[in-house]
Order: sequence, then C-alpha cells, then structure tokens
Amino acid sequence: MASDLDADQRTRYDRNLRLAQVGEAGQRRLLDGRVVVVGAGGLGSAAILYLAAAGVGRLTIIEPDRLDPSNLNRQILHRAADVGRPKAASAERAVRALNPDCRVETVADPVTVDNAPHLLSGADLVLDCTDNFPTRFVVADACWRQGRPLVSAAVLRFEGQLLSVIPAEASPCYRCLLPEPPGDEVPTAAEVGILGAVAGVLGTLQAVEAVKILLVAGRNMAHRLGVYDGLAGTYRTIRRRRDPACRFCGGAPNGGG
Repeated sequence: MASDLDADQRTRYDRNLRLAQVGEAGQRRLLDGRVVVVGAGGLGSAAILYLAAAGVGRLTIIEPDRLDPSNLNRQILHRAADVGRPKAASAERAVRALNPDCRVETVADPVTVDNAPHLLSGADLVLDCTDNFPTRFVVADACWRQGRPLVSAAVLRFEGQLLSVIPAEASPCYRCLLPEPPGDEVPTAAEVGILGAVAGVLGTLQAVEAVKILLVAGRNMAHRLGVYDGLAGTYRTIRRRRDPACRFCGGAPNGGG
C-alpha cells in the first residue's frame, strides 16, 4: 500500500477524495493498482487518459501499430505529428504529460497465445481495447485462465458494447457470449465507419468499470452486457448468464481451456 498522499496528490485527486466510495484509502488503492490496456486506439485513448487522470499508479500499454492519418478522428491520445510513429510511444508521452504519478510501461509487440500469459501477469485487471476478434479472444482466454478480471468493449458505426469478466465472481466467460471468433460476415470500422466520439464513450465506460473493480465499489458488469446506441441516444443492459455447455469454461468457476 502506498504511503500517505502528499500535498500535490491531495490537490490533484481532490474530487476523488470527496467521493464516499474513494476517499484516501481508495485513492491509495488506485495508486497501487496495475492495469494492462491492450490497444491504444479509439477505445484505449479514452480509457488510458481517464485511468491516468484517476491516479492508477501503473499502466502497461500494449500496442503494436503505428499511427495512420485515418486514426486521428477517434484516437485522441495521438497527434498529427505522430503519424507514422509507434502508437505505444505517443501513448506513453501523453500519459506522462497528464500525470507524473502514473508509471507507464509500453509493449510494441502484438499479443499472441504464446506471450499473453507473460504480458498479462501481475495485472490487477486487463482492459481489452482491441479492434479485432483474434486478439480479443487471445486476451479473454488468457485472462480467464489466470483468473484475472477483464473489461472488454467493442464499437462500430454509432454503436458499442461493454462487459466485464470476473472469474472470481463466477461470471460468464467471454466465450459464453461469443463461443468462437466470427468470420468475414462481421464488418470492420475500415469498411463501414465509426464515429470517433462513440469510441470515446465506450472507452470512458471501460475506465469507470476498471476504477469500480479496483475499488470494489458499486455494481460491476460481470453478469451484464451494456449496449450503447449513439443514434438512438440509448444505453441498456442485458443479463448475461453462464453457459453450462460452454466449451471453454465448462460452467466451472475457473476451469476450461
């Protein structure tokens, strides 16, 4: 546990400290927390900035791509001058500029079945901010096997979805929702587009969920799916249940794989 907050921290986190669910003990918990964020694109940009601003003490950002001009409509961690550069580097720079309390580690390699157990080890929780199903499934499977909380979001066009998987709470695993990665029938943002602010909404919701899990506060999304429709202006939740026939978790609290 971190030592008492210093004067600068008390000023920086003043609004957090005034929250009954946070207070000084909760703020120290955030400062002691370690979150791994997989993806520093549209979702990751908002999530990373708000986690750093909240005072999460250690962020590991995994992002193998370089910035493309088409990313700039939604990936607010980065700047036009970063085009062509590794996103991991510009993400690290943005976090350090925002909050020097936050220690940043970056990984510029893609997450694979082989390296996922190492890359995610030691995290208090993992945020899936990826934009492709193969990586999403690798991350979800590794988190489940390690018993590590996962907060996952996905966005397309004007819509987004959010869920958490918390093995210790016997929540449904990711494959209870989607047993296998879909094929080409699911379009990509490059094909059908995405409103940048929608990615910001879902990434911000991921940050809220992550803070709640770190603080053990409120009601998490471990048994629900959040569905946001920007065009309709609606946000609703759908109950998620364990699938006893799931080939991955098999209905056991921490089994499968």
